[in-house]
Amino acid sequence: MALHLGDLAPNFEQDSSEGKIDFHTFLGDRWGILFSHPADYTPVCTTELGYTAKLKDEFSKRNVKVLALSVDDVASHQGWIEDINHSQKTTVNFPILADKDRKVSTLYDFIHPNASETLTVRSLVIIDPLKKVRLIITYPASTGRNFHEILRVLDSLQLTDQYKVATPANWQQGDDVVIVPSLQDEAEIQQRFPTGYTAVTPYLRLTAQPNLN
Repeated sequence: MALHLGDLAPNFEQDSSEGKIDFHTFLGDRWGILFSHPADYTPVCTTELGYTAKLKDEFSKRNVKVLALSVDDVASHQGWIEDINHSQKTTVNFPILADKDRKVSTLYDFIHPNASETLTVRSLVIIDPLKKVRLIITYPASTGRNFHEILRVLDSLQLTDQYKVATPANWQQGDDVVIVPSLQDEAEIQQRFPTGYTAVTPYLRLTAQPNLN
């Protein structure tokens, strides 16, 4: 089953390194990240999970719960977590799903047969509090994820959900944002963006990030 932006994130129950997880219950009313790994005891995944653990405060600040997945079993995960903690000098602080039966991997389209018929690709899904899929990123197994980009996307999604803006190329917190083209009423624009805006073109209108005013 192909997963698309805007889809309701499929629910599931699956064992993990922290016990059985009902995914929607696990998320509650928070944002969620579900990301897959080809297998336990793999070098790139070890660095990714270690770095994710170190970002705990950043994810908490954004009201995000993190859930990893690998196709190995719980016993394997527990040994791997010890390796991650030791080698990455951190403490894994989130569950790792034990997807030995490929149930979750199939639901979330994490197995790409032309890459590998048995191992999951390096995919990541962001899910909002309404359980809607908001981002899907897939990397090849040889390339580790950029978690600074994932934090940037979370910031953009949370900002643009609240205000009638979009974020331009390479946007970072504090940069100017784009007023959405559908907003044309000047009185409403003035009310929403009291600092004003710069019209680069009639359809490209830049304004200060509104939640910093």
